[in-house]
Amino acid sequence: MATNTIRGTVAGLGRRANPAFAVGVVAVSVAAFGYAVTAASIQQHTYIHVMAGLLWTGTDIFIGGILGPVIGGLDEEQSAAVFERLTPKTSFFLPSMAFLTIAAGLTLAIRIGLFPHAEPWLALFTAANLIPVMLLVGWRLNAWRDRRWQAITAVVTVGSLAWVATTVGQFQMTSPAIVVTLAIVTILSVQGFDFLMPGEVRMYMEMVSDDPDPSVISAIGQQNAKLGGVQGLFQLVLIAVMVSLRYGGF
Repeated sequence: MATNTIRGTVAGLGRRANPAFAVGVVAVSVAAFGYAVTAASIQQHTYIHVMAGLLWTGTDIFIGGILGPVIGGLDEEQSAAVFERLTPKTSFFLPSMAFLTIAAGLTLAIRIGLFPHAEPWLALFTAANLIPVMLLVGWRLNAWRDRRWQAITAVVTVGSLAWVATTVGQFQMTSPAIVVTLAIVTILSVQGFDFLMPGEVRMYMEMVSDDPDPSVISAIGQQNAKLGGVQGLFQLVLIAVMVSLRYGGF
């Protein structure tokens, strides 16, 4: 399949990232979440959530606050060379850590009783995130001619809306801190899928073009580094809300 499709782009990025790294970071994240919600104690569940959040937030802040300014001082070819090596790995690492942090955090909040009336809120949150993401990714990566992507999008959309429909009658106000958390996570999702991911795809497409332009790769990479820093700041706010929620200050 061509590299300008979902499958081709992911496969190409995986080869550039190192297939063992790409598969490994995704598999470890899924396995850690599975363990957290099945066999883990509350302490172990908390550890998984906190460590994933540390890796996600720390990487974004490092890229935006330290690596980005350093790369900004390089010439275009040097800058492009860094992003050609960095971007394929962050394309797998950051979404995996984001998934693990958010999923483990929400399930932990439910488990320890800090997320009352969770199901209708989770239904709305899921629909508000997944449906726009599927539509955007399909458009950005030119996947709408792929019947498999059409089928996946249809299943996600129908499933999300069905969950909302079956839980809306149970809707009640939850903790204000949880509402703020869901709002911040939605903002991070929009930033990631509306700006960061399309930028990574554009860089990859430029890398594999017949005549790669270092200035394009450098410019997009630096833009993504700055946005990563913005994501890091939102994540710090999210941490503050979580601490407040955990210790009763919100």
